This record gives sequence, C-alpha cells and structure tokens, in this order.
Amino acid sequence: MSNPPFGFGLPDPDKGRDNDSSGGQSGSGADAFQQLGQMLSQLGQMLSQAGSSSGPVNYDLAKQIALQRLGSEGQMGFSAGDSGETAVRDSAHLAELWLDEATILPAGATTTTSWTARDWIEKTLPTWQRLCDPVAKQVSGAWMQALPEEAKQAAGPLLSMVSQMGGMAFGSQLGNALAGLASEVLTSTDVGLPLGPEATSALLPKNIDKFTEGLERPKSEVLVFIAAREAAHQRLFAHVPWLRQRLLATVEEFASGITVDTSALEQLAGRVDPTNPAGIEEMMSSGLLEPQTTPEQQAALGRLETLLALVEGWVDVVVADAVGDRLPGANALRETLRRRRASGGPAEQTFATLVGLELRPRRMRAASALWKLVGDRHGMQVRDNLWTHPDLMPTADDLDDPMEFAERLGDTGALSGGVDPIEELERAARAEQGDSSDRRDAGDDGAPDSEDGESGDNGPRPGDA
Repeated sequence: MSNPPFGFGLPDPDKGRDNDSSGGQSGSGADAFQQLGQMLSQLGQMLSQAGSSSGPVNYDLAKQIALQRLGSEGQMGFSAGDSGETAVRDSAHLAELWLDEATILPAGATTTTSWTARDWIEKTLPTWQRLCDPVAKQVSGAWMQALPEEAKQAAGPLLSMVSQMGGMAFGSQLGNALAGLASEVLTSTDVGLPLGPEATSALLPKNIDKFTEGLERPKSEVLVFIAAREAAHQRLFAHVPWLRQRLLATVEEFASGITVDTSALEQLAGRVDPTNPAGIEEMMSSGLLEPQTTPEQQAALGRLETLLALVEGWVDVVVADAVGDRLPGANALRETLRRRRASGGPAEQTFATLVGLELRPRRMRAASALWKLVGDRHGMQVRDNLWTHPDLMPTADDLDDPMEFAERLGDTGALSGGVDPIEELERAARAEQGDSSDRRDAGDDGAPDSEDGESGDNGPRPGDA
C-alpha cells in the first residue's frame, strides 16, 4: 500500500489501543481532527503573514526577506542635502562631459541619484518579477503535474495551499538573492541588465565605498569612473531602442523554455508535508528541480551571452577612451572591474540558480577588443552606428575573428559618414526581393509554350486520353 500523500493518514488503530491501554485519549478520532484543524489554522496564519502576493513567486515575501536581511545597513546612504549627494551629481556631470568626446550617442539619463541598498531592491523588483516569473511558472507547473492522482484527489483544497507554499519558497530564495546583490552592486546597471527606471542613472555610494577599500585610489577618482560606466550604459539603453527589450526578452525566452525532470519529484511527492515550508524550500534548492536545457534554450543563451558581452565590451572601450589620461588609476580600475564582472559573486550565483542562467559576460574581453579595433580603423561614428539595428551587430563568430569583421566593414563602407545604415539594410532587402522576382519572371518567360501558343501549363498531362 502506498504511503499517505502529504504526510496525512487515518489514525493508526494499534497506536490508539496502546494509548487506550495507558489511559490516554490522544489517539481518538476527535483529537486527530482537532490536531488537523489546529495545523490548518497555523498554516493559514503563516500564509496570511507572507503577504497577499499571488502568482508563482511571492514577491511581497521576497521584498520582506530582502529588507530584513539588509537591516539598518540597507538604509545607509546620502541624506538629502548631504555633500555626498552633491559628489555623486558632480561626478556624473563630469563623466557625461568626458563621454561626449568618446561616443556619438548623447546622454541618456535625465535623472542622476544615489540609492541605498533598500532603494535598489524597491526600484528593481518589477524587472526581477518579469525575469523570474517564467521559470517559476514552469517549475511550479511541473511540481503539480508530478503529483500522483491519488495525492491530488486526497489533497483537494490543499493543492492551492501547496501552490502558495511553492510561491513562498521561491520568494524566500529570491529575497535572499536580492539582499546579497543589493549589498554588492555599484550602480543600477551593474549586472548588465537595465533593471532600474528608464533614463535614471543611480549609484550606490555605500557599496562604492566598500569597493574602494584596498584599491589605494582616491574615492573621488573611483566615483567618477563608476559614474562614467553607469552613464555609458544609460546612453546605450536610452538611444538604442531595441536593446532594452531584446535583453529582457532573451532572458524571458530562455526561462520560458525550461523543462523539469519530474522523475525525482514523483518519488518524493508522497513525502511532502505542506505544513513544513522549510522542507519544501530545501527540496526546491536541492537540485531536484534542476532545469533541463533544450536546444532552443542553448540558442537563446548564446544570443544573450553575446549581447551582454557586446554591451559590456562597448562600455569598457568608451569609458577607457573618455577618461583617458584624466584619471591616473583608470587602467587599474578598468582591470579590477573586468575581473569583478567575469568572476561574479555568491549573490550572482544564487540568481543563476533561480533563473537558470548566469549574467556574466563570458566574452567581454573579446568584445572589447572588437570594439577597440573597429573604432581605431573606422572611427567612433562607424563603431557606434552598428547599434542602429540588431542585424548590423557583430555575432559570436565575429568575436572569434574581429579582424575579419573590421575588414568586412571597410569593404562595405555602409556605416561611413553620410550613409544611413537603416537605409542600407532596406536597400539590400529590396535588391534581394528584386532578384527573386526577376528569377521568377525569367522562369515564367522561359517556360515552353504549346503549339497553339498557349502556356505549356495547359498542355496535355500524363494520363490524358
């Protein structure tokens, strides 16, 4: 006989007789139902305390846990009117002036501000919701499908509670990951994605202070360098219309294709106790729900890694050109940030577990070398015009051979001054359509006619009398 689902079952009659023989009444049916009622009451209280968030992830709980983990330190930053806030604005203004000489893209941020770690969580949570919902839906759906029919029938209304428990477990993991990231990130775009509000350049001064420790560089110099990187990201996201949507949509595409191997779940479904959220969370983080990568996901992952590398590589080159010899420690800061982005941290690894992918630009150095080569050979106008349309962008193969890509640009000349790259794309498309039409017309003209002058299509066919 199979084990009772969810840890519930009828009272053991032998156990009841043992209790009766000792004079106890705890084995009676009335006591069993009373205990069940108390347990469900406690479960209801726990669910109500977790917030009213609905969906595959309890974001109210995620925010609550993240803010609790940060504690009072998460509120530390610059108060209104503080000289530190002025330092952030002045650094951003100086960085924008220098960037004007290094790229044709104009300033993208209309607001420059400093955030605390709590601000970062509150301002970026809507974007995290967009990124985490697809994978959470896939995993929670797989969990429900893996339950045996016997368990589904016996559980009845408890299934909705189990779904809420899954949302709480996801929310708990997300909250811990966000708290870790909030204590590490330096800017709103530090993970390579446009997480914050549009046209808002945000720096986290407390985290920048921690990052500066041990660098042996003046804080003002580090602040200007970080502000330049944030401003360069904002220029891309503001003036390359397709980029923001393409990045987020590619992450969503990857997450939506996640499939879960439910064989392990089927073995453990009968042992899940819905009154033990810690046990459910432990199961979800134990690797039992490890996603299975499909070929479509591999393709989406490749596109995402290439695009992230191109973004980070462009920012790396443009900022290096902008600060030049103006910041004595620019080269050291550049290398430090390169290594920091390449290695990631515990919080970033936690997010990789949640969403199923890493946000580190693995090929940033190759992308940086490509952008540098294109700028040196063709100028920054040609380099930056490549962002006009995604079809003009370098591919993963181009990162393997940047010299060939640069030579190909020189041969076409499509992005040189005075030539609209979009017009060139449209012209090429029209030419291709025209060639196809000419080939079809030539095929029609060359068809043999019948003796009576009509098209050969009307001639006798096999089988005609």
